[in-house]
Amino acid sequence: MQRIVYLERESIVADVRRPAFEHTWVEYPKTAPGEVVERLQGATIAIVNKAPLPAFAVDALPALKMVAVAATGTNIVDLEACRRRGIVVSNIRGYAAQTIPEHVFALLLALSRNLFAWRETVAAGRWQQAEQFCLFDHPIRDLHGATLGVVGSGSLGSGVVRLGEAFGMRVLRAEQRDATVVRPGYTPFAEVLAEADAISLHCPLTESTRHLIGAAELRAMKRSALLINTARGGIVDEAALIQALREGWIAGAGFDVITAEPPPAGHPMVDPALLALPNFILTPHVAWSSRPAIQALADQLIDNIEAFVAGTPRNVVA
Repeated sequence: MQRIVYLERESIVADVRRPAFEHTWVEYPKTAPGEVVERLQGATIAIVNKAPLPAFAVDALPALKMVAVAATGTNIVDLEACRRRGIVVSNIRGYAAQTIPEHVFALLLALSRNLFAWRETVAAGRWQQAEQFCLFDHPIRDLHGATLGVVGSGSLGSGVVRLGEAFGMRVLRAEQRDATVVRPGYTPFAEVLAEADAISLHCPLTESTRHLIGAAELRAMKRSALLINTARGGIVDEAALIQALREGWIAGAGFDVITAEPPPAGHPMVDPALLALPNFILTPHVAWSSRPAIQALADQLIDNIEAFVAGTPRNVVA
């Protein structure tokens, strides 16, 4: 009989059906890193989201046969340790192909049209005191005709490409930064940095993508450009981003992710002075979490587990 342990049930708000095979099911609302090994003792299948599974934890769980990640990103699991043990690791794919691109464009529209600055202007009474019907305090830019650079070619990046084209944008798919050959339909990474009016990040966080956007890349972008990150916080050097926003290297940024989530007190990305900037928007890792998307995630999670038990594992990353 399979023993399934779900370490972070409160990480999704959805109806999680029970698998259609004989099993025992144990779930915890949340799990701290130091509780992972103890709670997974005897488990054959672990469901994780953000609770880390480093190599020492994998090696301390002799019964473990599968890790079902209730998310797309798998950087919290030591994949090499799982491969050594023959543990199957499956992730969730495609469930946010509509909701994350929509969030990207919500951020792009808010920034390009200066919505927060306009809101503050009205709240301050400027419109009420105006001598004509409208104001010109803050610049407004159209997405139509602008150039959008998309970094990452999976379902999320493709969804952003689709919406960008629907808005009438010129869309450039970025080739990998260190690529020696540019694939058909792609543009060299450096050219995307130089030409894009907005860049949206959709690549996984790996050693090769950590700080993919740093000081040099931010300085290579147009001063009028916007940077959108709904992928992972570590892809952008946050210290360089903060300096870029304060010194005007780029026009603005919209982020849904940062390096520490939830951010501890004093984290620079939630500094009140930074959050008060009209050209910076930070949302609390919610781009993925429309109700339909979360339910699709929950359904796919159990589909992955049932496929593994049936001997036909799917969405395998290790």
